[in-house]
Amino acid sequence: MKCALVTGGSRGIGKAICEKLASDSDYFILINYHSNKAAAEATLAQVEHLGGKGEVIQFDVSDAIQVKAALDAWFSINKKAVIEVLVNNAGITKDGLFMWMPAEDWHSVINTSVHGFFNVTNYLMQPMLTNRYGRIINMVSVSGVKGTPGQTNYSAAKGAIVAATKALAQEVAKRKITVNAVAPGFINSDMTADLDQKELKKMIPANRFGEAEEVADLVSFLASKKAAYITGEIININGGIYS
Repeated sequence: MKCALVTGGSRGIGKAICEKLASDSDYFILINYHSNKAAAEATLAQVEHLGGKGEVIQFDVSDAIQVKAALDAWFSINKKAVIEVLVNNAGITKDGLFMWMPAEDWHSVINTSVHGFFNVTNYLMQPMLTNRYGRIINMVSVSGVKGTPGQTNYSAAKGAIVAATKALAQEVAKRKITVNAVAPGFINSDMTADLDQKELKKMIPANRFGEAEEVADLVSFLASKKAAYITGEIININGGIYS
């Protein structure tokens, strides 16, 4: 059984990615969630509606012990399963000016994005190397590429993943494992629901926010065999806001 694991797959861009992989590929979709089981199960229902197969899996990506325990348990039941595609999508924001930022807001954002990337990718790296095939897609952000004021923590976290993507890609390319990052700009989702779209659209050459489905289309391509010669890339999808 060939599988794709999407962390933070229950809502927003993660949900759209799960749905797109279900309609574009034959992968069994593993939908990771941290706390919102109902949302994860709703995503699974949509995956199945699109003709795909999958299941939900609960763990906090920032907790190495949880990640290992959950994936060990899953593989003990699914002994012949191979996770070929990993989408590191889980992430949180805790915005605020750096001078007033509580340490907790710094550490929690870094832990989820950076430690989360390590915990899940490191667990799956050896099997991918053994299998001589893999697709790792890291969801970053325009914040991690150009930096966003009020998001020094988030920019630092995503910037770290940008660098890690480029480094890891060079380590594993000979084993037919690609490692790329997708950097969305302003996308309609829960994360951007409270933003002033009217004002922000003035900054965006395309004059609109993007849709989660547009990001999912790009991720689905990078997860496919068509993208075999693309690795170490940070692909911006932001309506021209940073070009």
